[in-house]
This record gives sequence, structure tokens and C-alpha cells, in this order.
Amino acid sequence: MDPQNMTIQQRKKDHVELTVSGEVDYDKTAGFEQFDFLHNALPEINIDGVSTEAQLLGHTFSFPLFISSMTGGYTDAGAVNAIIAEFCEANNLPFGVGSQRAMLENPSEKASYAIVREKAPNAFIASNIGGAQLIGGLSSQELKLLIDSIEADAVIVHLNPLQELMQPEGDRNFKGVEAGIAKLVKESPVPVIVKETGAGISAQVAGRLLDAGVSVIDIAGAGGTSWAKVENERSTNQKPDAAFNDWGIPTIECLVQVNQLKKEYDFELIASGGIRSSFDLLKSVCLGADFGAAAQPVIKSIVNDGYEGLEALFERWKYQAKVILTLTGTKNVNLLTKDKLIHS
Repeated sequence: MDPQNMTIQQRKKDHVELTVSGEVDYDKTAGFEQFDFLHNALPEINIDGVSTEAQLLGHTFSFPLFISSMTGGYTDAGAVNAIIAEFCEANNLPFGVGSQRAMLENPSEKASYAIVREKAPNAFIASNIGGAQLIGGLSSQELKLLIDSIEADAVIVHLNPLQELMQPEGDRNFKGVEAGIAKLVKESPVPVIVKETGAGISAQVAGRLLDAGVSVIDIAGAGGTSWAKVENERSTNQKPDAAFNDWGIPTIECLVQVNQLKKEYDFELIASGGIRSSFDLLKSVCLGADFGAAAQPVIKSIVNDGYEGLEALFERWKYQAKVILTLTGTKNVNLLTKDKLIHS
């Protein structure tokens, strides 16, 4: 195998192992502790009638949770992807595969991605490619492979300049990413979602993305996994620089900033970055998010306890969400607004 492809495979494996078992969360928080839910002592609601359904890109899902991209690009990822796919198929949840760069560079890796559509013939699945790989634009063949390999319903472009700069073998050139995104939007037969990987998207950057025609923005703020820490913890990194471990815009700040753009643009907003419970998820919805996303707690539950672990996590989150909705006097997720929160 090409040494470069082996490097990518090992890197992806390192990423999953470190996020699950390493101490790689931000020291600063995502900001969810700034808010509490406003308790309603007279909710006048039957919890059995509360709905956790939510909408994204014209689809209705059972719960406002997008299982974020992380896995793919090394052989063992296929098993994790298969579990996520089966689970999302059974529970009507959307999810995205990890970066498909490895597949574009080494087509033999296609199987670790393609398995998701085999396991989830009806689920909403998003492809994934890094912004740096869009410099100069994808060829029509590459775009077709990206989408057709998993029969994708959307394409996610992940922006990760911080991670790349901390990564010994990472990209160093980001000039042309914006033009590459605009080209992808024009050429893609499916909607384009743009997300950060945990350092956050500001209102200024979000506006540029929306001007390029992006349909959904996932702010992916700071407060969850620090990808600078992940890269600095990798054994192959001979020159770690911990000064950047806490770099990024907290999730709540990103959410407040980008939500303001809904006055000018028609787009959907996903909140991620440090979402570790239904409390975080529904606070995000109250503050303007249409949907939430998480990766680390999902991957951790699978690595530790397989399908049953993910099932237990989801059942806990779903029940907690129903309790939160009941205790705030809210019949469904779509009715959550900022007035359901108070400052802590």
C-alpha cells in the first residue's frame, strides 16, 4: 500500500482512539452552563403526548440529533460505521460518514464507507470531504464517487484549519477553499452542509458561506473535543504545541452569532461542539438551532458497548428530552424558544 494512504489510515485510527480514551476535551466550556430551563410547575402536558420529532432539509426525524462525521478511512472503521448505520436506519436519525479523502486517494477504502448504505437503505446519510480538498474544485468523477459510494443525501464539507496546522502531516494551504465550496454548491446534485470540526464558525464566516449558497451550517464550536489536543497527543507528533489547545469560539457564542443571520438568509442551523446530553441539545434548539449534532459520546458508547451501548445512550437522551419538554410546558421540539431558558 502507498505509504501516504497508510499514513491517512493510521491518522484516522488515532483520532478515534484518542477522542474515546484520551483527555482531549477543551479546558473551556461550550457555554451551556450559562443557561437553565425555565421550570413550569403547571405544564398541563401528558409526557406520553410529547413529540421529539424535528425537521432538517425537508426530512422529519425522530429526534433532533445528527450523528456527526468521524469514522471512515481505515479498515476497522467499517464495523463502527455499520453499527451507526443500522442504528440510524432503525431510529430514523441522520448521520454522516467521516472524511472520504482516503477513499478518493485510495479507492480500496470504499468498502468502509459503502457499508453504511447496505446497512441503512432508507436513512439520511451525508458524504464528507475536507475544505482543503476542494481547492481547485473536485473533478466530476470525484464528486460522483463521493456521492454514489454511499448514495448520499447531502455533502458535508468540514473546515479544520486549526487541526491541520497542528497535524505534522496536515495541510498548510487554505487559499481557495471558499471558491471550492461555491463550485461544489453549483455542481452537487444534493444539498451542501458546511461544518467546523470544533473551533467554531463565526457570523462573519457563516455569511460568506451563505453567500456561496450553502444550505446548512453546523457551527461546531469549542467546548467539546479539541482537535488541537488530539493532534498534539498523537505519538507521531514530534513538535506538539499546547498553546493552541484551547483555541476556538465557544459553541454558545457561535450559536448566538450565526442565528442572527436568519434575519437575512434562508438556511438551517446545526449546533454541535460539546453536546453531551439532551440538556445541551435542547438548549441549543431554544437558542435558534434547528438541529443538534454529536460524535464523541456516540463513538464512545459504541467502542465501549457496541450497538447496545448506542441504544442505551439514545434511549436515555430521548427520555430526558421528553422530561425537559414536559417540565417546560412544551409539546414538541419545534416550539422551543429562548423564553424557555433563564440565565444561570
